[in-house]
Amino acid sequence: MKILVSIIVPCFNQAQYLDAALQSVFDQTYENWECIIINDGSPDNTEYIAQKWEKKDSRFKYLYKTNEGVSSARNLALQMARGEYIQFLDSDDYLYNEKLELSLNLINECHENDIIVSDFRMFVDNPKKNLDPYCSLNSELLNFESLLYSWNATFSIPIHCGFFKASLFQNIRFPENMTAHEDWIVWISIFKTGGKALFLDKILALYRMNPSSRVKSKSLYEDQIKACEYLKCYLSEQEFYKLSMLLISRYYKSNDDLKYRLKAIKNSNSYQTGLMIKKILNMLGIMKLTKTLFPVILKLKSK
Repeated sequence: MKILVSIIVPCFNQAQYLDAALQSVFDQTYENWECIIINDGSPDNTEYIAQKWEKKDSRFKYLYKTNEGVSSARNLALQMARGEYIQFLDSDDYLYNEKLELSLNLINECHENDIIVSDFRMFVDNPKKNLDPYCSLNSELLNFESLLYSWNATFSIPIHCGFFKASLFQNIRFPENMTAHEDWIVWISIFKTGGKALFLDKILALYRMNPSSRVKSKSLYEDQIKACEYLKCYLSEQEFYKLSMLLISRYYKSNDDLKYRLKAIKNSNSYQTGLMIKKILNMLGIMKLTKTLFPVILKLKSK
């Protein structure tokens, strides 16, 4: 096959992972691809690593830009892309080597579909030692209603699970004023305009569990409520109202669950014992030992 696939890799300050991500591109069994690496103003040695791969293989294309966020980086790459199909890959994630080949084979068999969504697993440091995913993907989820109303409640799709016809992005871009859920908005926009997806029931993508990820540092539903406002112009009044009510309900429920867990911890015997010991240590004027002793005492008490 002579079809060109454009692989888009936005990078910001994750040089320690970039080599592995680009190696997974280089190892693809389907060879007619270009990989567009957009350095979004990284202060680390992202440029050195990207240029190393650019010198190694002319299919890698590198560009530096000032920091404006992942959406801006992806949008710039979409403007540059020459491929008939688009494969996204964040710089800390990983593709199995048959991702492009199997996706192309399936999309050519089923001409009415313009998106292939494959399954995924998770990993921490070593892609060969992977873990069960945070959700289970299946073909029944790949429709507008599920993406709109069940995102984050029962599932979400890592962007590199998708394999897209480039024509889908003629009038769709990642929202550059959003700092979270920009990929959800793109999924919604694609399906709202008639995009059709097929599920490839095979693990072809790995999602890194990165402790420093901005996604883990924020409330999922709080960010999703903000994203909902952006979607207002794309949705009918009824769709927008239903989505708003669902997200607000989930947000308050998540807060109630957190309050309940905190209350349960505070009412536990080990917590109350620990507080009493901490007060005694304070009274004795040996606060410097508290940070060391307090966790140890709680651990012993809980056994």
